Amino acid sequence: MRELVRHIIEHLEAAYGVPRLRRDRDPLDTLIETVLSQSTNDRNRDRAFARLKARFPTWDALRRASTREIAAAIRVGGLARIKSVRIKRILREIERRTGALDLSFLCRAPLEEALGFLRSLEGVGPKTAACVLLFACGRPVFPVDTHIRRVAERLGLIPRRCSDERAHEQLGRLIPARHCYAAHINLIRLGRDVCRPRNPRCEACCLVQYCAYANEMGSARGDRESDVPARRRIARERAF
Repeated sequence: MRELVRHIIEHLEAAYGVPRLRRDRDPLDTLIETVLSQSTNDRNRDRAFARLKARFPTWDALRRASTREIAAAIRVGGLARIKSVRIKRILREIERRTGALDLSFLCRAPLEEALGFLRSLEGVGPKTAACVLLFACGRPVFPVDTHIRRVAERLGLIPRRCSDERAHEQLGRLIPARHCYAAHINLIRLGRDVCRPRNPRCEACCLVQYCAYANEMGSARGDRESDVPARRRIARERAF
């Protein structure tokens, strides 16, 4: 399996390049951005985060705001009432446990402790925790979003319909630490542009030779095409 993953990474980098991680992200910014990204697209997430920061210039101002005020600021991102409550509770819990609205310590803490701290916050699952540590701290963790999960299932890297926990655990073991960021970005690109939920463009996929799903679909298509002459013969016989 590790040899397969090595080939997958090489083909992705040949097709999409090697994206570089920005080193100027704040962990708390990244956490709130990722909460806002839930059940919406990147554009609406970015608009919601920009409006939130414009309305509340400090995290303390946001912590003291009412959920109604927060919801009004982030409405463009969708699920504003749910996310406003979640954000306020997260900020309160961080301040209660650390004495400050600052998560920079996560970049220095042992990896499992950092993951455990984030996962203990309300509404923070394995993907959100991994996003904070990868994007803001450059830690060797691998977030699994819906695009990556779909591609990984079709490639046979994880079982279909497995839990989020298992998907993160299994892919986290398979992706080499130095490739976590590039593989994450490139698999998302592939999932959005080529390996779509419906009508995937297998003919344009740089990983088609490794894809169990593409092989299954190709075999099924071949079976259907081979049945065409027989179906036509039966139809002619019935016509007479």
